[in-house]
Amino acid sequence: MKYINEFRNSDLIKTLAENIHTLSKKPVRIMEVCGGHTMAIHRFGIPSLLPNTIELLSGPGCPVCVTSRTFIDRAIAMCRLPGVILTTYGDLIRVPGSFSSLEREKAEGADIRIVYSTLDALEIAKKNPDKRIVFPGIGFETTTPSSAVALLEARRQKVSNFYLLSSHKTMPQAMMALIDAGIRIDGYIGPGHVSTIAGAGMYAPLLAKYPLSIVISGFEPVDLLQSIYMIVQQMENNERKLEIQYKRVVTPEGNLKAKALVEEVFEPCDDWWRGLGVIPGSGMAIRKEFSAFDAIRQIAVNVEPAVEPPGCICGEVLKGIKKPVECLLFGKVCTPVNPIGTCMVSNEGACQAYYRYN
Repeated sequence: MKYINEFRNSDLIKTLAENIHTLSKKPVRIMEVCGGHTMAIHRFGIPSLLPNTIELLSGPGCPVCVTSRTFIDRAIAMCRLPGVILTTYGDLIRVPGSFSSLEREKAEGADIRIVYSTLDALEIAKKNPDKRIVFPGIGFETTTPSSAVALLEARRQKVSNFYLLSSHKTMPQAMMALIDAGIRIDGYIGPGHVSTIAGAGMYAPLLAKYPLSIVISGFEPVDLLQSIYMIVQQMENNERKLEIQYKRVVTPEGNLKAKALVEEVFEPCDDWWRGLGVIPGSGMAIRKEFSAFDAIRQIAVNVEPAVEPPGCICGEVLKGIKKPVECLLFGKVCTPVNPIGTCMVSNEGACQAYYRYN
């Protein structure tokens, strides 16, 4: 409770907001690329505390939101096969595919089980040796280590019926792709959890290529306001550099053990992002040494070309080009109860954040 009170202190929040108002003279566009930040920004009403010189943009920081429909369609096709148990985290089950969802397939009899870790899925595989257990792995640098651990443990324990369907991604390449697409971004609120694992040093190539401010932030209102203040301060001083606001967790080198596990199991590959298309080197493919556990290599299914919902602007929202409220479906046809686009499905999606808190 002391920790929460410290970073939600109303006097400190008021002081930070006043300092931002006093300091900010130049127009600045700041994008967060973490779904947790998106939700926290709107939950705590951060935009209402800022001057009109500052525009906050929501970027592709929600793993569920950027995952392709083809990936969901493939998972659905696999769960329909006889003898397959599909295990998944709860946030993926409601994501719409082209014509169905895992939630609907489960209701119609598919063996789909929600788990809380990849090792839970591995235990299901051990208890069901006559079945093929598939785990769809999505997420950025934060969740990739847990998938790596599962494959390493499957190999060590000789669990031959466990398969990972990987759509893991890395964040810096997407941050570059946004700028290359011509989107004006003056500063990034760097993702806290991603940076905890990968380390602040992961942004060095980004800063070497573009004049940017990057401040890695925590998730409480004081964290976010202080990070915005630090970006504004850089802008006003004509500086462009990387700073760590979230020093209580983030280091320059990150979690070396987790990074080593990922390096052992995965290798970079090109991958597709909603709104941005294929970004070179932004995905994490399973290395050939672990191909026996690769669902794409080992479980053949027919996947038709994906069909995107008409009228949905999730792609533009994820690029910061449009706000959720600009979508004609928002709050009418598309709601958290009946999500049309992925940005409304996830608890970290920008559309759900706007719906819940705006």
